[in-house]
Amino acid sequence: MTEQKQIPRRDFIKTSAVVASALTVPALFTPGCAEDKVEKKQWPAGKLNIAVVGLGMGYSNMRNCMEENIVALCDVDERRTKGRLDEFKENYPDKTVPYDYQDYKKMFAEIGDQIDAVVIATPDHTHAKITLDAMKLGKHVYCQKPLTHSVYESRILTQAAEKYNVATQMGNQGASGDQVAWICESIWNGDIGEIKEVHAWTNRPIWPQCLNRPEDTPRKPSELDWDLWLGPAPQRPYSPWYHPWNWRGWFDFGTGALGDMACHILDPVMRSLRLKYPTGIQASSSKWTIESPPESEKITYYFPEREKYRNVEMPAVEVTWYDGGLMPNRPAELKDGEMMGDRDGGVLFIGSKGKMMCGCYGKDPKRLPTDQFKEYAPEINERIVPGGIGGHEKDWIRACKEDPTVRVKTKSHFGYAGPFNEVVVMGTVAARLSGLRRILEWDGENMQFTNINKGEKIGLPKFVKLDDDSGVPKYKSEYEEVDALEYAQNLIKRKPRVGWELIL
Repeated sequence: MTEQKQIPRRDFIKTSAVVASALTVPALFTPGCAEDKVEKKQWPAGKLNIAVVGLGMGYSNMRNCMEENIVALCDVDERRTKGRLDEFKENYPDKTVPYDYQDYKKMFAEIGDQIDAVVIATPDHTHAKITLDAMKLGKHVYCQKPLTHSVYESRILTQAAEKYNVATQMGNQGASGDQVAWICESIWNGDIGEIKEVHAWTNRPIWPQCLNRPEDTPRKPSELDWDLWLGPAPQRPYSPWYHPWNWRGWFDFGTGALGDMACHILDPVMRSLRLKYPTGIQASSSKWTIESPPESEKITYYFPEREKYRNVEMPAVEVTWYDGGLMPNRPAELKDGEMMGDRDGGVLFIGSKGKMMCGCYGKDPKRLPTDQFKEYAPEINERIVPGGIGGHEKDWIRACKEDPTVRVKTKSHFGYAGPFNEVVVMGTVAARLSGLRRILEWDGENMQFTNINKGEKIGLPKFVKLDDDSGVPKYKSEYEEVDALEYAQNLIKRKPRVGWELIL
């Protein structure tokens, strides 16, 4: 590994004109930068120059990329950036990160010509814009799951990956695991027969949900750029209820338990059964508010018949999702005390000739009953990623360095991850439409529900509170009646704040 001399970060920042990017930088990135100049660093050859945006999970992703050049760290909260830089110095004393930024747009404008690839691990609602901007500059991108916050955003990133021909990867690391390949091969062999029923579950949420908007307005930390953190979301005052941890439990920023974990848990389902868009969906849940998802929900996707693949027919299949402590019925083949899946969740495949189960990320797959199939192991013909789950980022790096004309796509490239993510986040929409009390028919190609009538109304819970003023505790709720079709369309394709539009 080539040693890098420790260089003070701010020694790179000079005053003059912006260094011209190797690619044309859109006007979006240039205002306010005209008087700055950043001296170009000479990086060790043969390595990828990587910038990391979002230093929560993004820092963990970075640790799996340390054989490359880490060019810059970027986070809207300078407290986190400082902590990560201190941690970096302690853990990697022979390396340096010369640049740090609070605004990713400024980073692209100033050192875009020094960046080959970007890791994006911000809250869900800002994934799409940052990822698209990076691809438009010709940067390879690794974006955390869920790929986007909405269905439309997923479609845009799928199209962008094809248009700009960069290497892409969604951060559902189980996709690179040997265990997922094991599940696929077993199902394609026809070992458990035709599959018409699948159940998947998670232990999430592990953060608060079914929340009312905070009423207090504490002072914003001076180190946090709140406007940047809000990104495309509507303006609202800062609250520690949103940042740095609980954003997953708010509709404007996160996608709840389904969005957080389905990209991990449903990957072996989508991949092995060769699923794309469902034709219908229905949902039920515990209480929720217009601000925040329910604590628990059950969502059933109805997928149509697909063409036979290898040795197995692919009939229509129902895939049911459970979260917040809900679980499918325990299969009779499991012995007393034998765990369903693992502590994070799992999947149960029910075939015409048997059953199969795995944990989160497709881990520890097994045919049931386990005593009968202890020695069972299908032959693996799929491409295996070196390092398995731990090699997910390195598989992306490998693809980044390959000639695009012969590039072997990553396990969760956007051509696969984009449509997959559409399925996940359309489920978050369906849960908010459960008051319509029907199976919602879904036109995946056109991203719309087809059996919500014009002028049809739905009641949305503005808040849910425990009221004990009368001496008898009870829930107090207030509902807002809205046009159901318009509401659904706005969730599928939300209108972002000015400056955060997605333009291919």
